[in-house]
Amino acid sequence: MQKDNLKAYLAYTSVCIFWGTTYLAIKIGVSHVPPFLFGGLRWFAAGFIFLAFLFIKGKKFPGFRELFHIAVVAICLIGIGNGLLNFAEQYVPSGISSLFITAIPFGMVGMESLLPSGPKLNLRIIAGLILGLAGVLLILGHDWKSLINSSYITGIIALFFLVLTWSFGSVYSKYKKVNVDPLLVAAIQMVIAGIVQITIGLVLGEASKFSFDEKSLLAFIYLLIFGSIAGYTSYIYALTHLPISFVSTYTYVNPVIALVLGWLILGEEINWLIILAAAVIFIGVAVVKSGAYRQKLEQIKKTIEPQGNMNQDNTSIR
Repeated sequence: MQKDNLKAYLAYTSVCIFWGTTYLAIKIGVSHVPPFLFGGLRWFAAGFIFLAFLFIKGKKFPGFRELFHIAVVAICLIGIGNGLLNFAEQYVPSGISSLFITAIPFGMVGMESLLPSGPKLNLRIIAGLILGLAGVLLILGHDWKSLINSSYITGIIALFFLVLTWSFGSVYSKYKKVNVDPLLVAAIQMVIAGIVQITIGLVLGEASKFSFDEKSLLAFIYLLIFGSIAGYTSYIYALTHLPISFVSTYTYVNPVIALVLGWLILGEEINWLIILAAAVIFIGVAVVKSGAYRQKLEQIKKTIEPQGNMNQDNTSIR
């Protein structure tokens, strides 16, 4: 195995572990500190450190057009998306929250299909979406009595909006490419997202309730170092050196780690229905990705066929 490949696989492993543990760290943090200021300070600090390092290395700030697109993605993915996760984990177990995150591919495929030039759904993708919906319903049904609890419902609604905003940001980033160093993009996104979350926290009056204790401070430091700086850097490095289809499998590993840690450390419930729900969602995601891959092959085939016909016509004329 080449040295770069070894580093890439180590980076992928880091993403699986670090991002799988962030759900637990967030749960611990927001149990003691208001969610938006907790998340906003983390992202702003990580992004500021990252930006300073990149500027020292000679990276140049992007132009306004690129910055606008970067900001839209930052606000949707980290600013609102991660902010809603922090908010939701005040009321919803960390393991359950992690399972909702795996539903993001369903939202992405659904939103992209609504675009005028977007790929249309095929039967395999529709089947995967139905499986994903069934998995989400199983999650909600594992403890139906909690649905009566207004705070639990509030957390679940926040997670649904998280899926929507993250899906929109992901689709937007796919169609609005920027010619900027990926690490610089990540650093700018962290700073922008941090400012967004801090602003929301201040508007909601979180400043008067904000005070670190030992547990929340340790959670904050862990998220700053391993969730933001090390995790994001490892993710970008892995994407650069490994196939995206392989790197994306971290989304299957993270919930497993989150569920186990939530059960071991926080005493969160794991029953057969939650395990079944996780399995159904994972299968649904795999089916959707398979359908999207087939869709891509069909598009390539349609692009090649007219060229083949033209070559045949030209040959016959000659």
